[in-house]
Amino acid sequence: MQIEFHGAAGGEVTGSCHLVEAAGHRVLLDCGMIQGSREAEARNLAPFDFDAASIDALVLSHAHIDHIGRVPLLVKRGFRGPIWAQRATCDLLPIMLLDAASLAEQAAERANNDRARGEPEIRPLYTREDVEATRKRLRPLPYHAWQTILPGVTLRLHDAGHILGSSIVELREEGAAPRTLVFSGDVGMRGTPILRDPEAPPAADLLLMESTYGDRDHKERLATVAELGSIFDEAREDGGNVVIPAFAVGRSQELLYWFAAHYEDWNLERWRIFLDSPMAAKVMGVYDRHEELFDAEAAKVWRGRLRPFALPNLRVAETVEDSKAINRLHGGAIIVAGSGMANGGRVRHHLANNLARRGAHVVFVGYQAHGTLGRLLVDGVRRVRLFGDDIEVRARIHTVGGLSAHADQHGLLEWYGAGASRPPVVLVHGEDPARSVLASELHRRHGIEVTLSRPGMRRAI
Repeated sequence: MQIEFHGAAGGEVTGSCHLVEAAGHRVLLDCGMIQGSREAEARNLAPFDFDAASIDALVLSHAHIDHIGRVPLLVKRGFRGPIWAQRATCDLLPIMLLDAASLAEQAAERANNDRARGEPEIRPLYTREDVEATRKRLRPLPYHAWQTILPGVTLRLHDAGHILGSSIVELREEGAAPRTLVFSGDVGMRGTPILRDPEAPPAADLLLMESTYGDRDHKERLATVAELGSIFDEAREDGGNVVIPAFAVGRSQELLYWFAAHYEDWNLERWRIFLDSPMAAKVMGVYDRHEELFDAEAAKVWRGRLRPFALPNLRVAETVEDSKAINRLHGGAIIVAGSGMANGGRVRHHLANNLARRGAHVVFVGYQAHGTLGRLLVDGVRRVRLFGDDIEVRARIHTVGGLSAHADQHGLLEWYGAGASRPPVVLVHGEDPARSVLASELHRRHGIEVTLSRPGMRRAI
């Protein structure tokens, strides 16, 4: 078995993509979008470092766009194999990719309107038709069931506790001397609302492990929840809005869960709450169809008086007109909108309308990659440019790290330590020095070999 690294492999946390050769076949693990600066995102247009038509099967760890965002491009460029993923991931994937295709089409249209005479026409990365072709290749799987995906290659998925349907991938090359590769995908935090805790890694000959927060621990969750409540109190006194950039899958639903759980002690009845993300609204339907994946506490909440997706003062902004109407409110609104790193989506309009207001508060509740607007704001930039305007940042910026969907350093070390074996590790999906710090800790505690992946690097097991 050979593994070759092609994405989220050189000190980056987006663009997850790893090629496995096993039993004479080629299996791709994830095919994610590269996110961040304009220069980083331009790399999505580049040819793959492998022939898409040569890939026999694709396995997806979960439905976040940095893990699935280039799958339609793979299909467009010749991939004709099956796409294996957990059942909930298969339900989420078309929602995520149709949104990405729509954004790509709109961006191409704007670019073509602005291009000079004689310049070549800009084509979108992929279209909605490409997404439909992708959807037809999906092969849904439950957790824990072995599946032969190619002759001599079997697959089993385990719950990663990151988002609904997120999976730890166990890939086995059968034969006289079987070899097992485990890919962590993104490992969730223990105690994350709605989701079950991540399962321990199965025995493996090699473990590909994410390292997003390899150099730090999150704030304790109860302290984080208390911090959120205090932000709402301060914002109410300041008279402004609260803008929360949030991913449509996972973070938006978790926020609504906390709103329901603390509706009275946070005095949320005094606020107008908006979920400004048509995609997040569709995702809520997927959550409702997969309550079998909820933890026991979430199942209890869903049967309670205040259901997270049906709060009395929650409004879902479906249309552009609904979204524009929110921006007429200068105070008293909690606005949860995509995207989570503020690099696209409706949240940019809400930031454009609130960043210059001293009474406004902006709350970041997830990882902010280098080059994104979210990272600039978290790092304290005092002026940003949005929709052609220079905007002075007068709003208060908060980073609430305890709501991260990723395990922190302690969680990652605990997860590895709970495994059925002590395999060598290749760290992926992490910036430097985060993964360097995690590598040192893993070696110090377990004496194992730890390698930092690099694009094009090959590893045999």
